[in-house]
Amino acid sequence: MLRRIAPGASARTAAKQFVDAGSYVFITGRREAELSRAVKEIGSNVTGVQGDVSKLSDLDRLFAQIKRDKGKLDIVFANAGLARYAALGSITEELYNSIFDINVKGSSFTVQKALPLPPDGPSIILNASVVASKGFSSNSVYSTTKAAEAGTNLVQVARISRDLASAHRSRGRRRHPD
Repeated sequence: MLRRIAPGASARTAAKQFVDAGSYVFITGRREAELSRAVKEIGSNVTGVQGDVSKLSDLDRLFAQIKRDKGKLDIVFANAGLARYAALGSITEELYNSIFDINVKGSSFTVQKALPLPPDGPSIILNASVVASKGFSSNSVYSTTKAAEAGTNLVQVARISRDLASAHRSRGRRRHPD
């Protein structure tokens, strides 16, 4: 049985599909009531862990529980996202920081903190948004975070791939045949 994680209570559909495929999932969300509804909707083989992905202590608690309950993690489905809107000229520092903290910092640290848990060859799914390439007047900060998230994800994937290839070579394995 695979153990998977779907950060963000908004990832209900993905979490439900993982459970339907025979996996156990951990989901997390900031609002307890919505998280409880998601757990109920998913049904079995799911644990909800209340937390905010922009808070590293909450991520530490999430991954500690996964390690304690299941011992490993096979798939990470990172789906952090907060959309708040303000037109250019009315964007506040609080709005800017709140969106960047969840969308960029949350995704980045979810992946980083999950790395010690997966076995060799983990699957990491980074779910971003098409909004990174759209220009809407009231969601420039949200669009910017999604573009930053996509760029950060590319760098993380390249680094993880290089590290895994190095680990496989040191064990006498190759990722790609000659």
